[in-house]
Amino acid sequence: MTALRPNRPSRTIAEPFEGTKLKAEILAIAKAHGGREADIRPAVVARFKQALAEGRREAERLLMADGSGRMCSMRLSALQDAIIASAHEVATTVLYPVENPTRAERMAVVAVGGYGRGMLAPGSDTDLLFVLPYKQTAWGESVAEAMLYILWDLGLKVGHATRSVDECLRQARADVTIRTSILEARFLVGDKALFDELEKRFDKEVVEGTGAEFVAAKMAEREERLRRAGTSRYLVEPNVKESKGGLRDLHTLFWIAKYVYRVHSTDELVAKGVFTKDEAKLFMRCEDFLWSVRCHLHFLTNRAEERLSFDLQREMAERLGYTEHPGQQDVERFMKHYFLVAKEVGDLTAILSAALEARHEKSVPGLKGMVERLRGGQKRVKLKDSADFWLDHERLNVIDDEVFKRDPVNLIRLFAVADKRDVNFHPDALRLAARSLNLIDAKLRENPEANRLFLDVLCSKNAPEQVLRRMNEVGVLGRFVPEFGKVVAMMQFNMYHHYTVDEHLLRCIGILSEIERKTNPDNGVANDLMATIKPRHLLYVALLLHDIAKGRPEDHSVAGARVARKLCPRFGLTAVETETVAWLVEQHLVMSTVAQSRDLSDRKTIENFAAVVQNLDRMKMLTVLTTADICAVGPGVWNGWKAQLLRTLYYETEPVLTGGFSEVDRGKRVTVAQAQLRHALSDWTDTQFTTYAARHYPPYWLRVDLDTKVRHARFIAATEAAGATLATSAEIEPDRGITVLTVLAPDHPKLLSVIAGACAAAGANIVDAQISTTTDGLALDTIAVRRAFDRDEDEARRAGRIRDAIEKALTGEVRLPEVMARKLPKAKRTFSLEPEVTVNNAWSNRHTVVEVSGIDRPGLLFELTNTLSKLNLNIASAHVATFGERAVDVFYVTDLMGAKITGAARQSTIRRALIGVFEGSFDEEEPPRRVVARG
Repeated sequence: MTALRPNRPSRTIAEPFEGTKLKAEILAIAKAHGGREADIRPAVVARFKQALAEGRREAERLLMADGSGRMCSMRLSALQDAIIASAHEVATTVLYPVENPTRAERMAVVAVGGYGRGMLAPGSDTDLLFVLPYKQTAWGESVAEAMLYILWDLGLKVGHATRSVDECLRQARADVTIRTSILEARFLVGDKALFDELEKRFDKEVVEGTGAEFVAAKMAEREERLRRAGTSRYLVEPNVKESKGGLRDLHTLFWIAKYVYRVHSTDELVAKGVFTKDEAKLFMRCEDFLWSVRCHLHFLTNRAEERLSFDLQREMAERLGYTEHPGQQDVERFMKHYFLVAKEVGDLTAILSAALEARHEKSVPGLKGMVERLRGGQKRVKLKDSADFWLDHERLNVIDDEVFKRDPVNLIRLFAVADKRDVNFHPDALRLAARSLNLIDAKLRENPEANRLFLDVLCSKNAPEQVLRRMNEVGVLGRFVPEFGKVVAMMQFNMYHHYTVDEHLLRCIGILSEIERKTNPDNGVANDLMATIKPRHLLYVALLLHDIAKGRPEDHSVAGARVARKLCPRFGLTAVETETVAWLVEQHLVMSTVAQSRDLSDRKTIENFAAVVQNLDRMKMLTVLTTADICAVGPGVWNGWKAQLLRTLYYETEPVLTGGFSEVDRGKRVTVAQAQLRHALSDWTDTQFTTYAARHYPPYWLRVDLDTKVRHARFIAATEAAGATLATSAEIEPDRGITVLTVLAPDHPKLLSVIAGACAAAGANIVDAQISTTTDGLALDTIAVRRAFDRDEDEARRAGRIRDAIEKALTGEVRLPEVMARKLPKAKRTFSLEPEVTVNNAWSNRHTVVEVSGIDRPGLLFELTNTLSKLNLNIASAHVATFGERAVDVFYVTDLMGAKITGAARQSTIRRALIGVFEGSFDEEEPPRRVVARG
């Protein structure tokens, strides 16, 4: 997938990396200074710095030319070897020479850890072990210290330890981290016999007979690492070193293989029968690609950066030679390649798992049941419903290696049987399936039995996500449904989607299954509606297909509907069912958009939405689909507020579709909402609550979720008890990565803009806003700002500063125009997104609806509202939302006389002015006026 590189240089390690010339020069420099360390060290360090800089420049040049990350890391390691060998020679022959060393005056300098593999990234640490025969001597201490001072003066990050052979073995037995470090030990310079003794005794006294213990420890260590880094290999800002499918996973595989099989290369694993030649080549390709990415990342950032963050991905794609294709940016093609490699690392993991099981190693946690202990009792259980499969220790396996060749439908049946019996797969069965993908052809795709079995898996009431995930990892899903195969490992270059497209689709199926089982009350109204949807299989098919056309030049919803009309008949759906699925795919974004960016108390909003959904059954399905879709975007994206918005939109639209009948009418829903809050405020008196409830208009009770209502009630009560009319509070929500600010103040037209400006002045970026007014003239605004600090304590202090800025702005203590004039420096733009402004009179009977979308930034809401004010527009209501880097702000406006904006010239002026905000061409002065719609 990378661009071709002409005239590739020879992939060898030569000068300046071998350092032959360097060693001679360094020794000459040291001797020229007559053994005086104070003079020698600055002189040799100066030459080393020059050599290191020249070597790194050459390594980067060769990396750009030949594209080999493995060779780059080996060249840098060789250069480091030469520097350390030279430093050792200076220390032992010039600074601290010993003519007749005693048996104790011996030392081996050994590379350990990652450096021990003979591979080093540009910003990596250098880990050294000074091995002694016995306890430390004055000579050994002096030599080690002299070498370390030289390396530190060079600016290198050096991890080091000095131990005798006995001490190395004792600590290796007690600590798996040290054991792993010594496992990769590599002799650099010094007494080779000492290193040989360590290696021989380590193998005999530490490794022998402890394979299962080591594997268990490394797998437990891996599980903890992935828990911290994120368990999915499809997180769109992966850590090249630590994330699932990254270099550390490859290292873990090789540590285990090296420890258990006592090998030193992947070629030896082929000889042992663990990998085939093709699989060994795959290991090398994965390693080479990941090392290329890591080395480029270090060179690009000039530091040990391991995370492929959005702001680096585009430059990385350019460095690696990726080009843009129709419907896919260069950066998206690069990241797709990355995720495919991460998937292949998972495949190699499964292969090693199977090989280790064959050796009857003990059970360990993680890695798809790697090295499971063979259970007692009957090993093979034949299946009555399928003669081609059997249960091997309660895991589904194939009878023989010809199962798929005899009947290719078995490639689908394997997964259907596993789902039906609710059993895990044997690694041998999955490995054979992965090697049989060429059997999945057009004939099998059109086979009615194969499609029936696939639909059974997709719509299973057991664990469809888990079985489909195995199907995808093996490659069967992408081959059987080629349209799905096109989105495997496809990332979308934006901050909204946390996962690749295929990962998102599989998570959607998992969420839908969760909704059907009603195991998570946070899924809101979808839990109640799912049981009333009879053609449940249509929802599963629609969710699998709703994003299947991503990465194409056209609108993915429209293209996805076309894909659905092609695939559904193949899956066995009728013409009517096919049309329903196609409609759900085409309209899958509508309900989310309306709920989050329209005034749900405006009758026209509800009528327009009803015209799209047409009937109650479709709205039920769209509500459930929308819930699953938002939940599966990523952690913290779905929340109680969004659940409440969908619930409100559904029940507001229901009577329009049913001719006035609603299962739960509006008044009843307000009463229920008030009763829920009354129950939550059990410490309040009835009089207290009745007085409080009368302060809110009906839309408040329908739009705001219960937790927020409770927070609002206690906040308002505390404010009034303190005798205040202006107050702010802050709540940190770590799961959503936001801080929620609540503002209670006397309502006035400029309030929203003042709050937005104060937030911007304090450096806070608004991502959501809920705006409410009370019957007694107060405004109750809830503002969500993007979190800035990892630690809650730091974020709490920042929230305090933002609250202070809001209060000072609202009391007039600070003049916003003056504060906003001192703008923060503009941040580097990672994403490019054309701003769009829509001015529409069909979305409301009373107001003109202005929808603005573009790149989000601190202060954007302030600038937009300020601009509308300058245009002499009143803002009746505002609906603020962000989708990653994309802001979508919707304003319901009128002119100063309360009329809609109907003139074409006036509408054009509004569009130009608002687009000018994104281009930075509109001058900011006064905050705008705000008129709040009542009722």
